[in-house]
Amino acid sequence: MVKPRCTTGLLDGRARFRTALARWFAKSGKDYPWRRTHDPYAILVSEVMLQQTQIATVLGKGYYTRFLAAFPDLRALAAADDASLLKAWEGLGYYRRVRMLRETARAVLTDNRGVFPQDLEDLLKLPGVGPYTAGALRAFAFNLPAVLVDGNVARVLARLFDFAAPIDDAAGLRQIHEWAEALADPKRPRIHHAALMELGQTHCRPGEPDCACCPVERFCSSTRAASLPAKSRKTPVTKVTEHALWLRDARDRLLLHHERGQRRTGLWQLPTRDLTEIARLPVLSESLYSITRYRVSLIVHDGGTAGRGFRLAVDEAWRAPSELPDLALAAPFRRVIERLL
Repeated sequence: MVKPRCTTGLLDGRARFRTALARWFAKSGKDYPWRRTHDPYAILVSEVMLQQTQIATVLGKGYYTRFLAAFPDLRALAAADDASLLKAWEGLGYYRRVRMLRETARAVLTDNRGVFPQDLEDLLKLPGVGPYTAGALRAFAFNLPAVLVDGNVARVLARLFDFAAPIDDAAGLRQIHEWAEALADPKRPRIHHAALMELGQTHCRPGEPDCACCPVERFCSSTRAASLPAKSRKTPVTKVTEHALWLRDARDRLLLHHERGQRRTGLWQLPTRDLTEIARLPVLSESLYSITRYRVSLIVHDGGTAGRGFRLAVDEAWRAPSELPDLALAAPFRRVIERLL
């Protein structure tokens, strides 16, 4: 496919760029629930969910609507205990996000009398709110000028400006943010930022973009869009193996471990053991899952019923199968448990 030729300088024609982008979005923008509201709380929930999770997952599996049904406002979230909080977030991973979300709710209630601040500096004082989230609240909740750069926007800008340098080092990040600020629409921030992100999700997608149908192709300087953006580093994937124990007692209860470590604090999972302790046991299940930079092989060994000399470790307990739906289980372990049960 031959990319359309750039005919308009982007910075000089930024007003026309903003108008073209807004017109396209008015016709083609997707109807997400967080786009139907100006409630900063609902928008904050969506932004935190989408930090590490795709839109298709957040909406397709009902996480967003279920979470707001469980915690419809700041007070409900601020008062939530860990068990109900983690259960509502189960499956989304990166559970530190939801705990920090609760801290944000508590801070707005205690320090701001339940009203979200609109000033950038005041937003940045809230726990868990960084420059991106503060900008998102300003733009989407209050329709105030903001600078927003996520992965989609960075890719769009790198291509628009034919930026061949890496976008993930200090100089590249600074340049992308400068362009984002220069192009930002001060009159229509809510529309502008949503449109720019959606452009990156649709026409200016990763890999081979759809340049021929792009609504702002005449502003794009790139002749090698598929190769952009450039990145200086790639996080290596570390392979690890977890050996878990499937153990039942005489009452058919299942032994579970209540996680207190860094990764899944507060979640339940099958207890893990050193391979030397359970290597002799038959393997019931083998599966793979990814978490951050790890690719984990989860191997579940059949411990049969209690009485083989296994001792319960700290934070391990017997739980009846009927209790499992109400427990917050780590997603890879829930899949294995449901399959084996």
